[in-house]
Amino acid sequence: MIIAGVDEAGRGPLAGPLVCAAAVLPDDHRIHGLNDSKKLSPLQRHRLFDEIREQALSFSIVFIGPDEIDRHNILQATLLGMARAVRELAVQPGRVLIDGNRVPENLPCPAQAVIKGDGIHPCIMAASILAKVSRDRYMQTLDASYPQFGFAVHKGYPTSKHLKALRDHGVCPEHRLSFAPVKSALRAARG
Repeated sequence: MIIAGVDEAGRGPLAGPLVCAAAVLPDDHRIHGLNDSKKLSPLQRHRLFDEIREQALSFSIVFIGPDEIDRHNILQATLLGMARAVRELAVQPGRVLIDGNRVPENLPCPAQAVIKGDGIHPCIMAASILAKVSRDRYMQTLDASYPQFGFAVHKGYPTSKHLKALRDHGVCPEHRLSFAPVKSALRAARG
């Protein structure tokens, strides 16, 4: 049976997209060093990102922008993105393993939520790496457009530097307006 792993990156940041990924690995893959993306160095993640793309039977990477996150809320946006990632696979799985404790609705096959699955199942580890590297690269490109926020450094997370930049410069189109610190910055800017 073909099994796909699904994970996301970017639920907690105040800016930038949420990225969901799905990956189907061959049983005999030769991708060494797979792990939860958060436990890998950036160099390891980048190397594995390329290997996963080369060896996966199928993979998909879906970006959910700030406007869609604001429209649905972060949980619903995550579930929608995960379902999209599964539907966009070129090879349809017979089963899906999803990192976390929720399974999206309307999947094309049976699915199981696996808490801390990104440290257990190689297919979820692969999805975790695809999502994290894709999001980090996107945030680095945003840094060129909005250098005052330091997105290349903190990737949109609510660090003290990012919160100070919000106070000093207000919000940009990449900020999630429904998130409390961004709402506060908007209120402060309106006086």
